[in-house]
Amino acid sequence: MWTVPKPKYRNALSEEGDITVNIGGVRVVLFGDDLKRYPESRLAELSSCSAQNPELIDTLCDDFDPGRKEFYFDRDPDSFKCIIDVYYFDEIHIKSGICPICFIKEMEFWKIDQSVLDECCKSYLSEKEEELNEIANKVKSILEDLDVDQCITRTQRCQRVLWRLMEKPDSSLPARIIAIGSFLAILVSAVVMCVSTIPELQVTNAEGKLVEHPTMEAIETVCMLWFTAEFVLRLASSPNKVRFALSIMNIIDFMAIMPFFVVMSLTLLGTTSMMELVNVQQAVQALRIMRIARIFKLARHSSGLQTLTYALKRSLKELGLLLMYMGVGIFVFSALAYTMEQSHPETLFRSIPQSFWWAIITMTTVGYGDIYPKTTLGKCNAAVSFLCGVIAIALPIHPIINNFVVFYNKQKVLETAAKHEVELMDLKSGEQERRKSQD
Repeated sequence: MWTVPKPKYRNALSEEGDITVNIGGVRVVLFGDDLKRYPESRLAELSSCSAQNPELIDTLCDDFDPGRKEFYFDRDPDSFKCIIDVYYFDEIHIKSGICPICFIKEMEFWKIDQSVLDECCKSYLSEKEEELNEIANKVKSILEDLDVDQCITRTQRCQRVLWRLMEKPDSSLPARIIAIGSFLAILVSAVVMCVSTIPELQVTNAEGKLVEHPTMEAIETVCMLWFTAEFVLRLASSPNKVRFALSIMNIIDFMAIMPFFVVMSLTLLGTTSMMELVNVQQAVQALRIMRIARIFKLARHSSGLQTLTYALKRSLKELGLLLMYMGVGIFVFSALAYTMEQSHPETLFRSIPQSFWWAIITMTTVGYGDIYPKTTLGKCNAAVSFLCGVIAIALPIHPIINNFVVFYNKQKVLETAAKHEVELMDLKSGEQERRKSQD
């Protein structure tokens, strides 16, 4: 540190308010007229402060060299190069390689408001803040898993252990076995649902109708009991019952379980009351269709499916553009096809709404062949609609794939950062305990 008598501060301030600052070894001359554009900033205060207030100057800078007339600041020079742009261009851009969170702290030190940040930098900053919040949540989750032994009561300790067993497959070997068992139960249930519809594997009941084989029903019952026990245990051990009930994945789990018990109740009710058996059977068949919701339970055990879901959420704009392109194309080409095919006596295009189906299967390159043009102009219109459909579908594909890759890599980085943060906290706590023991 320089030892400077306070009366020498007068030599560092020129009459025009120009100042010379040294930021981490980088010497910069700043003009008072430019600094006055933001009078509440630290540099403007330093430029306009009176030599009669040496105490104020001491609070504005880290050190002062009276010989070179420089004010020293122990700050990041790269960040400062971006910050001084506000005095010349009225906006700030965060250069690549600079941590946006650290840059905001630099702006707070120099007393520059965040409103001068460019819009692209604001969005970049918000993304980084979201990432930090996600890392903090992951770290909190990891610490909660590690603090099982610190629970206040025995009931809370058992609840935490059960929650880790049902929700954290990587926490222990039994938890991983339960996750694998749940995954296999989902696959078996889905296979049984499909196989039970094969007529050769069905049996005839007393009324002469084909129904599911008893073996298939037994396997389905076992799977449903597993799903029910899993759902009840997860609900009982959940630390936040409201959040658990409002979770999309938990709603899917409930919708996959509910039809089994409703069908069982309707079947018993239909045989013991005066309800019409036909209505009961129709309700049973409708609820059996809801068993397909079980396949969505795979998303709970597959990080890839979860990543795909989040990527699709982030690609709603691209998907909306795709639907808009397809909608416009379907309307235009179906109207053209209807008009061009009216001259043919055996036309298959009876109306424009009926032509919508032809436009959909043509633009999506499906082409069932149930409806097709027969005139030359109609065939040319079909060729153009086919090419436009291929282009319309191909355009949003790359942004959607890019969103998937970016989100997947981001999740990997966040998980690694969270683990490193926990390891760093362990090292700091160990170092503090070692110092206490030495004292």
